[in-house]
Amino acid sequence: MQAEPSPLAPVLPQGCTNFKLRQLMRRVANHYDAEMAQCGLKTTQYSLLSHVLKLGPIRPGDLAVAMKMDASTLTRNLRPLVDAGWVTLEAGADARSRLVHITDSGRDKRAEAQRHWKDAQLALNEALGVERVMALHALVDESMDLLAALPVQAHGHAD
Repeated sequence: MQAEPSPLAPVLPQGCTNFKLRQLMRRVANHYDAEMAQCGLKTTQYSLLSHVLKLGPIRPGDLAVAMKMDASTLTRNLRPLVDAGWVTLEAGADARSRLVHITDSGRDKRAEAQRHWKDAQLALNEALGVERVMALHALVDESMDLLAALPVQAHGHAD
């Protein structure tokens, strides 16, 4: 006679959580990237413009910390924005320091991009439902808080 499964046996998640989250992130990122591409920006560039607008003028090191990004990644991501004339790197309080400033054309580009970002967000809300998006935000925030206690392994880059 075979024993029946115990109703008290724990039900465990099936599949790899990392893989599932990466699949979701790729799909969401592609959705935002496609919308942002309509104004000629990458989502990372929009995020940078938004942070500089909100926090600037700001030292690059402080901006990197605020964005949870390492300094070399920030420098690499700032370069196209400087080249486009949307931000400037100007002298700071002393000869060794610099400050990141947003320019008027950077403010205009950010405003244009914000409309596209809003369209992407509204389309996502429509596809998933506002309640599910709010629950997803809460679950992510709660999970980040719970995972904060785990040791972080350095891999030379920050997400």
